[in-house]
Amino acid sequence: MNKTDLISTAVTEHLKEGDLLFIAIDSFLYRQVAQGTGSWCSHVGVAIQQHGRWYVAESAIPKVRITPLDKFIARAKSGRIAVHRFNKGISDTQLSALKQAVQSHLGKWYHLGFNYDDKRMFCSKFTALVLESALGIKLGEVETLEQLITKNPQANVGFWRCWYLGFIPWKRRTITPESLLKDPRLLPIFNH
Repeated sequence: MNKTDLISTAVTEHLKEGDLLFIAIDSFLYRQVAQGTGSWCSHVGVAIQQHGRWYVAESAIPKVRITPLDKFIARAKSGRIAVHRFNKGISDTQLSALKQAVQSHLGKWYHLGFNYDDKRMFCSKFTALVLESALGIKLGEVETLEQLITKNPQANVGFWRCWYLGFIPWKRRTITPESLLKDPRLLPIFNH
């Protein structure tokens, strides 16, 4: 067994549908996301099962998709992954609503500007909306880019200025993987 297989096996021993999986992706953009939010993680998705196999529903470049768990874990920098679960559990009815929400977003384009109010998706927005559809509650924190960068002085403002072609849209609302990771209603189940 390779490292990804070992981690996948360990994760599946603890996994339930609806769990959130957090990873750090080792690419320049995702490193900037992690740095800008003061976190180790830069990506999040939702665990689901299909035909007895584990998958992760995620918004990734270029579109929302369903990825086999082992392929999701293979993208994790140094194999680091955290699994969190809603503290009240998810009923069968809520799980059905979650899966319907996932299906309704499949194929939607990724939003490279991380705009919460746009119809396009990004990982934390997709995850938050899917959970809101299933549970009827909002998890994570929607905040403006100005609020996010102000509370994270380690953010590379120069990078974000270039990313937004010279003008950071300070009032743009967004949501981050870190805000989901730290939501007290999500309990840590597994950490590698």
